[in-house]
Amino acid sequence: MEKQQRRKPIYRNEMGFILFHLTPLLIIYTGATAFDWWLMAGLYFFRMFFITGGYHRYFSHNTYSTSRVFQFILAFFAQTSMQKGALWWASNHRIHHKHSDTPEDPHSANLYGFWYAHVGWIIGPEFKETRYDLIRDFAKYKELQFLNRYHLMPVLFLAICIYLSGNLVNGTGITDWSAGLSTFAVAFCLGTVLLFHGTFTINSLMHLIGSRRYKTTDKSRNNFILALVTMGEGWHNNHHYFQSAARQGFFWWEVDITYYILKMLSWCGIVWNLRGVPDKMLHSNLEKDAA
Repeated sequence: MEKQQRRKPIYRNEMGFILFHLTPLLIIYTGATAFDWWLMAGLYFFRMFFITGGYHRYFSHNTYSTSRVFQFILAFFAQTSMQKGALWWASNHRIHHKHSDTPEDPHSANLYGFWYAHVGWIIGPEFKETRYDLIRDFAKYKELQFLNRYHLMPVLFLAICIYLSGNLVNGTGITDWSAGLSTFAVAFCLGTVLLFHGTFTINSLMHLIGSRRYKTTDKSRNNFILALVTMGEGWHNNHHYFQSAARQGFFWWEVDITYYILKMLSWCGIVWNLRGVPDKMLHSNLEKDAA
């Protein structure tokens, strides 16, 4: 299968993204407290839920319904991950599913290599624009267009909250301006970098490493470890087999924390119409060597 010719990144235009990966080195100078580490861990999974439950299962695949208010909340907190706007994220993901592991796939590791699938397509010039034609169902909402256009606003909001919380907990109050620096370095800077690459593994590793239960037209795989890292997204072969389901861990032993949270939200009436997997689909179209 012949690959598309992808242009090289213009690195001077990507220096913000590249240099951000160095910001955790601030820890050398600021030190770190137990509060900083606990906040980083909590925010990693908090933001990962909004990536998986918001960007992916809601905006990309529309696997459940919710109110316009909670829809905005999903987009806002997903964008604290610094992974651009919800409309941009979802429109590009829809391209991935339409052309998975073909030359038109934005991030096929099998065709373009691990590095390109992991981060090269993000810093490259081909996929910078939001494909509004592919996301019309959500682009009709003005508030989502606003968030997509000013996608760094939620990031700034979170950064300020983290910094002020560090001032309050590590210092004598929110006006103790130096006390929040370690919290900012650990919980925001390091936490965001870890979140980047935890998310990016689904684009890169999940088409290379793991097992295949179902026959699909792509190379998607399931991986238990990455399912833990990404709160359920590691059941990637399941997802590519039946992408309309709100759950990606199809069986009880396949841990899918994002789905568990969505289920609890449905009990509270915050989300509804969680799409399931038809029983007839669970045991059909199996790979011969599937466990």
